[in-house]
Amino acid sequence: MPRAGLVLVTGWLTVLFCAGAVQAAPAGPHAPDNPTQFAYLAEQLRKSPVHVSDQIPREVPRSTAPAFAREARRLGVPTYVMVLPHASYGTAADGLLAGVHDRLGRKGLYVALSDTGLEAAQTYGVDLPGTADAVTEAVYAVPYDATPREVFRHFVDVVTSGEAHQRAEEARAAYDDGGIDEPPGLHTDTTERENQSFVTGIAVLGIPLSVLLVTVHALQRRRVRRAAAAGGPLRVPGTRGGPQGGGRTAGGGTTGSGRQQPGGGPGPFPRERLLPLMMGAAVLGGLVAFTASQIFDDTTSGDGSRPTAADMRARIDRVSAGLRRDPLYLDPESRSTLDGTERAHLRKRLRELDVPVVIAAVPTPPDDESGGSTELLAKQVHDRLHRDVLMVLADPATGVIELVNYSTRIDDSYLVDRPRDLTYTGPAEEQLGRHLDELLTYVDKAPRARTGGRPYDPPPAADPVEEKALPGLFTGDFEAGTVLGTFAAGLVFGLVAAARALARRLVRRGRPAGRGAGGRGPGGAAVPASSDRPTLSWLRRTARQDLDALTAALEASASLPEEARRRAWECLDAAALLVDGDSDGRIDADATPVGLTCAVVLARAGRTAIEDPAAARYVCHRNPLHGAARRRAPGRPAGGPARSLPVCEECRVAPGPVLQLRSPGSGGRGAYAPYPTLTGPLAALGDGTGIDQLTLDVREYFGVH
Repeated sequence: MPRAGLVLVTGWLTVLFCAGAVQAAPAGPHAPDNPTQFAYLAEQLRKSPVHVSDQIPREVPRSTAPAFAREARRLGVPTYVMVLPHASYGTAADGLLAGVHDRLGRKGLYVALSDTGLEAAQTYGVDLPGTADAVTEAVYAVPYDATPREVFRHFVDVVTSGEAHQRAEEARAAYDDGGIDEPPGLHTDTTERENQSFVTGIAVLGIPLSVLLVTVHALQRRRVRRAAAAGGPLRVPGTRGGPQGGGRTAGGGTTGSGRQQPGGGPGPFPRERLLPLMMGAAVLGGLVAFTASQIFDDTTSGDGSRPTAADMRARIDRVSAGLRRDPLYLDPESRSTLDGTERAHLRKRLRELDVPVVIAAVPTPPDDESGGSTELLAKQVHDRLHRDVLMVLADPATGVIELVNYSTRIDDSYLVDRPRDLTYTGPAEEQLGRHLDELLTYVDKAPRARTGGRPYDPPPAADPVEEKALPGLFTGDFEAGTVLGTFAAGLVFGLVAAARALARRLVRRGRPAGRGAGGRGPGGAAVPASSDRPTLSWLRRTARQDLDALTAALEASASLPEEARRRAWECLDAAALLVDGDSDGRIDADATPVGLTCAVVLARAGRTAIEDPAAARYVCHRNPLHGAARRRAPGRPAGGPARSLPVCEECRVAPGPVLQLRSPGSGGRGAYAPYPTLTGPLAALGDGTGIDQLTLDVREYFGVH
């Protein structure tokens, strides 16, 4: 009896053991059940405290796991970090952390990161103040383009700062008050680099060119002022002796053709001075370019992480290996959308089909090795399987299903033209299993083709390194910037020149004006602020300007009355005799105030002969610089009886002071004396002598007939 009981007990134990073994056995010799997401991630963290998904190598390569580990060690507590695609967390990253902790069974800080930032952080069995506040602060303060590694570094910095709560409150308050809409970006993207290139182009050409133009303009204006003060070259249209020509030019040179000499002022800017300025502008442009290259020195739009070849093929190897063992592969990092019954049913259907079909339920995020291309993912997996197969790719997060036929003898058009009520998208949790089952039904019903089809090879994915690389600073919109910089330089130059002209005009208007002061003489020429006592520098400058003006007027007057032309030419020749005795085309350095004044009077009288011939015979006897005399008034020349003398309109109404000049022998620095008392032809105007007589007196004075 004891032996029989022992046998009975042993038999029941054997039955129970066999039943348990059958219950725990897989569905088939090549169909092991996939582990759950929690269990898979817990197993990965058991191997290493940092798990970086192989599904986002473009954004977070697996080879960057040591960098996360270094940051985690700063926290001083056991830290477990998971970096997964955002879709892997679903709507509750905290729930994933709790599930992984339950499976792992270890105390510490659990952190969930994704390609979009920090998802969650939770402590289990350890005390780490500031964790929750650091998560809040990261939500508000971390820039949108920060990489997961930079986000985690920021999180660790906040936790270890001891000011996590304060920083979280400040970030929340700034966001709630509308003080900031979005933190500024950390990295330069392609659009920003184009803007940098455009601005650099404007600066590299616009700044040096503006400086060059303004400098040349300022130097030229200074040359004009100096030439005016020293007496620049006279600009004469023809030869001495009137329009009939013949003889020495009034500027001192001989011109057989009678054409004007170059000049009309100090002439063009000297080339020997322009070349150093251009070289300086080129150096300035180089300095601007160098400075821009140091400021805009980013070469990549990320944190510098570069995926290795192993990073780029890790997921393909994992999926391919899984499909070799089982025609139904479920991504272990993604939330499970198929229960055990659905998985067993699909495996059974796959084994019963007479067409080789495999199903890979894996996501295709934009940062995966294929760049988010399901066609390229299918090709890469097929290249490792080395067999003809109808590949079904199902996204466990979105429920999207794609078919790629690699040489199986099935009519693809039948599957493409499937009934409209069969939609391969929708909530994956509810419909993915049903949709896959319906798809296999249509595959079973599809007509068989005589030959197997093959899809076109998809284009290769972008190189992950080149994808992050920024174009050079001096490429792209740099050229457009240089074009705009040229126009900007011209605009700046125009504004500066206009501002200087306006300032000079305002200064002139602000000067106190006396009788004739600040006004205009004959022909629009300027009258000095103290017209009865002109300075030597003013006389030299005005003589050159008035002679140039008379020359230009003669050139522009094609049809003049013979009398007016004769008088204007005689005035020009006589004035040239007075101020250009050495015939070098410039006002003589030893020209006296009397000679200069007489030249100014003659030049203005010549202008008047062209513009108003009837008023060109006489000038005001009190001050010949007042211009033409159209009226006469009683006067008393020095030492003579009273008689009628020519006067200008102002002196007729209220006689002004007599023009006074420095004596010729004083070098322009002696005492002033009334002009009629000084030696020279000019004194005759004090007696009412006309312009025609004055030109004759000048010729006789210099012995020219």
